Parts: sequence; C-alpha cells; structure tokens
Amino acid sequence: MTDLKATASQIRRDIVRMVHAVQSGHPGGSLGCADFFTALYFSVMEHNPDFHMDGRNEDIFFLSNGHISPVFYSALARSGYFPIQELSTFRKLNSRLQGHPTTHEHLPGIRVASGSLGQGMSVAIGAALAKKMNKDSHLVFSLHGDGELDEGQNWEAIMSAPNLGADNLISTIDWNGQQIDGPTAKVMNLGNLRQKFEIFGWETLEMNGNDMDDVITKLGQAKALTGKGKPVAILMHTVMGKGVDFMEGHHEWHGIAPSDAQLKAALNQLPETLGDY
Repeated sequence: MTDLKATASQIRRDIVRMVHAVQSGHPGGSLGCADFFTALYFSVMEHNPDFHMDGRNEDIFFLSNGHISPVFYSALARSGYFPIQELSTFRKLNSRLQGHPTTHEHLPGIRVASGSLGQGMSVAIGAALAKKMNKDSHLVFSLHGDGELDEGQNWEAIMSAPNLGADNLISTIDWNGQQIDGPTAKVMNLGNLRQKFEIFGWETLEMNGNDMDDVITKLGQAKALTGKGKPVAILMHTVMGKGVDFMEGHHEWHGIAPSDAQLKAALNQLPETLGDY
C-alpha cells in the first residue's frame, strides 16, 4: 500500500507540472482522482501495456469525463504504456497528449475519444456486451464525473445496462460535489444518487476515493459482485484538488492552471517519489 500511495503522490506532481507548463488544463478533478487511477492501473486491473485496441483477454478502462486527461496520461505513462518523458508534450501542437483523449493520435491506452460529456457510459456498456459475445471473462471499468450526470444520455445508458445484462461492468462516479460553474447541489442537484442507481437495477457501493486502503478494498468488493446479473456502480467521494491545500474543495480549480508561485507551493506538498519527467 505504501508503494501505491507513493505512486499517487508522483502522479499528482505530474498533474500540476503538466497543467502549469502550458497554462491550460484541468487540475482539480485530476488531483481528486489520482488515488483511484493509481489503484486501478497498479493493483486492480488485469491490463497489458503492450496495447491492442480490441482489449481482448484483459480488463479495459474508459474515461468518460475526458477533461481530467492529466491524471489518465500520467497513470498510463507510469504504468508503461508510453515513455514518461512524453508527459512534457501535454497539450502542445502535434502532441499525442491533447487536452481531451483522442484516438486518431494513436496513444496507447486510449480506446475512445472523450471530450463530449455523457457518452462514456454508453461506450462502456457496449464494450462490456462485446466481451460477453467474445466469451471474454475480463471486466470493463469506467469513470464519470458527478456534474457529467446532468447529461441525459447517462440515464438512458444507466437504465439500459441492467436490462442488457452488463454484469461485467464497474462504473465509478467521481462524486466530488463540484463542477465548472459551482457546487453540483446548486447547478443541478443529483439528490440521492445511490438510491437512483439502485432503483435502476445496479449493485451500488460507496467509497472514499482519497483513502487508498478504502479504494483497494471497495474495488475488490466490486469485482466480487460482477457476474451476478447486475452492473456495479461505485459512488466515489473525493475532494477536488486533493493534495494541494489551496485547491482542495474549490470548483474554480476545475479548469485553471497554477501560477509559478502556486506550482512551487503545490510541489512542496507533494513528495517526489518516482522521479519527475
């Protein structure tokens, strides 16, 4: 567990450095999800950095809220999908690491473009059903923002998954309570989110997404619930900007970059554990 926490710290350093370098990007949600991505790519998923687009015979992951690409890119690089030094090209012209993940750049680990919010659940369900058709016993994981659930397509998909028997799907909602315009409770109150998923026919868990022990435990429980007729939803409580005190819990950090002084302050709070790119 110590190694996972150290990796999460390095991923957080990557995030703030990447966004600062081009003064563009989304640090808040990325920092909040660093523990989840670390657990997923370094412990939970059975995946192969020798990337094949069809994803047969391995677990696969889809990022629906594609604006948190910094944490996704860092996790992919640190787990061996492409050279860590490539993180320095984030959001630059002709880079494979664009602001939102794209497939035409042929970046290993990216199976779908995810810039338009609300589409990832549909994609993940389709992939889960394809695995069933291919007699592939591996799982499909996906991540979605809580603000993203304002998009109606999500709810059509959420209703469809149990009816289609997608019980090899584990979808996690980053429930940080913040979105670009303010608190989700004020922009579009989600109400009792757990009850909604349960009524729609999902097995539903809650976890502290910024406690590595709980993340590992709950993802393990979610895997144990697969194959029993229902898709699995995890409502992941996180703090936007986790790890950087002046960013934590503030929706303003959804999509702004730190200044030079703020970068220095942030890095002073995030131990360098694996070496910066």
